[in-house]
Amino acid sequence: MTDTARHKFLDGKVQLYMRTNSPHWQCSCSIAGKQMRTSTKEESLARAKDVARDWYLGLMGKYRAGEIRDGTPFKKAAQHFLQEYTIITEGERNAKYVEGHGIRLRVHLLPFFGDKMVEEITPGLVQEYRVHRMTSRLDKEGKPKRPSRSTIHSEIITLRHVLKTAQRHGWLSYLPDISAPYKTSGKIAHRAWFSPEEYKQLYKATGERAKNPKKERWRSACEDLHDYVLFMVNSGLRPDEAKRIEVRDVEIAAEGRKGEKILHISVRGKRGVGYCKTMPGAVLPFQRMVSRHSLGSKDLIFPKIQRELFNTILDELGMKEDREGNPRTAYSLRHTYISFRLIEGADIYQVAKNCRTSVEMIEKFYASHIKDMIDASAINTRRPKR
Repeated sequence: MTDTARHKFLDGKVQLYMRTNSPHWQCSCSIAGKQMRTSTKEESLARAKDVARDWYLGLMGKYRAGEIRDGTPFKKAAQHFLQEYTIITEGERNAKYVEGHGIRLRVHLLPFFGDKMVEEITPGLVQEYRVHRMTSRLDKEGKPKRPSRSTIHSEIITLRHVLKTAQRHGWLSYLPDISAPYKTSGKIAHRAWFSPEEYKQLYKATGERAKNPKKERWRSACEDLHDYVLFMVNSGLRPDEAKRIEVRDVEIAAEGRKGEKILHISVRGKRGVGYCKTMPGAVLPFQRMVSRHSLGSKDLIFPKIQRELFNTILDELGMKEDREGNPRTAYSLRHTYISFRLIEGADIYQVAKNCRTSVEMIEKFYASHIKDMIDASAINTRRPKR
């Protein structure tokens, strides 16, 4: 609608105008760089001026009390970031990864920073956020339930994205340093995995449960879990990658040692489409899954992970956690594959390429705890005696 009449008063700080098809006067003003508007709900110009004057003085009182602040709200910058990021990265980043930014904003960042302006987010305030996250949740014993280092790191990444969005739009003059002031290097802890002896116990236990389930209606689920464990440890796939694999993504090829059959898998994961060549031990579980469920070319091989049954068997074996207290999950099967390949002397570059990760990640989280990666003959050298 267009304005049909406009009047200014209080040195031009307040404007009165009337819209077409409306009998009431509207008023507007600018406070803290923000345009404020409201309706006086008055048809008389004199009474509308009195209402607008009281409304303006009330806003000025709130501004002096700090209830109305200069700058751009963090909530507005967060909304802009989610809109931009979702559209620009569509098809290039995994949908779950993009969704994770929205979850971290909604659950953690907005409740803490939501009423702040982007200019008020300083390194000190970000450090207060870290302390808040490590002390706000309590376990059953009343002790602080600290999130993992990677969880806090992911939340800080989301926060940095929002601040960069504000800077691009001119709402923030400079990007504050929000890096962690302490423990910048951190302790390198290896990923939870199954040693060869533990893995032997695991697949024997899942195989026994598949032959003798506690209830007959659970037989299919127990058989699926047994094949899932064998398939994952012989392929090194991530759980989310295995969940997306269809029958048409798998090809049986005679490329193994001495002409053994292996699987060629087109993997669709967080880094797009990649490829995996499995160990021979993955062929039989794949064939059993296809035969047991009469799968078609477009059917998922492992549409559901039997997590509850998997955790039950781990509890029965006493292997739910490793010696350092790291919980074992379905991801530990991937870690087991990588560790086994390194123990057998596989080339670390080829292992990284087959697992769609980097050599740096493997050296940092896997090779550091495997004794076979250390050459004793190169260490225990002695100078010849005269």
